[in-house]
Amino acid sequence: MSSKKSISKMPKINMETHIKNTQNYMQDLFCFIGEDSKREGLIKTPERVAKLHEMLYSGYEIDPNSILDSVFSDGACNEMVVVRDIEFYSMCEHHLLPFFGKISIGYIPDKKVVGISNLSKLVEVFARRLQIQEKLTTQIADTIMHSLKPKGAMVVCEALHLCMAMRGNAKQNSKILTSAVRGLFQQDSRTRMEFMQLIKT
Repeated sequence: MSSKKSISKMPKINMETHIKNTQNYMQDLFCFIGEDSKREGLIKTPERVAKLHEMLYSGYEIDPNSILDSVFSDGACNEMVVVRDIEFYSMCEHHLLPFFGKISIGYIPDKKVVGISNLSKLVEVFARRLQIQEKLTTQIADTIMHSLKPKGAMVVCEALHLCMAMRGNAKQNSKILTSAVRGLFQQDSRTRMEFMQLIKT
């Protein structure tokens, strides 16, 4: 991704320090669950986990509005634009377990359109953070409204949460559906219905 611009207001530590901190934490974890931290398969696990964090949470380093900076006004249409089934993976902020699924985005331009791939990048920026699905869905819709100033936008997210599938009273196949509706999509039921039909065909 381009347009890197850290938006985090919290002080950051460097990777070397993070690896040491992760090693200390995982040493406690291995002791708690009764594992041998010195066996071959686990010796480098803390370092691998620490480096994985840099990728899983890379969305904090990018200003999402910058993703939609590059717009086209010449010949821009005023009909609905839909990108459906954008795959994403994110981490639940409550249990640090993954949730993943697909997001569909629709918007009605008002003089400005954006490259389709940028909408996929926008999803990834927000997904690569600690999240809850409801917030992820609304953040995408609100950023589109703020950056593109369209006549309306709608985002639908369907996801499977491993915190539901793996723990307690496990629900293996339950999926969560969330939506965010803005502008014309909120005001006109026919516009909402058209979008829903398009993402289901």
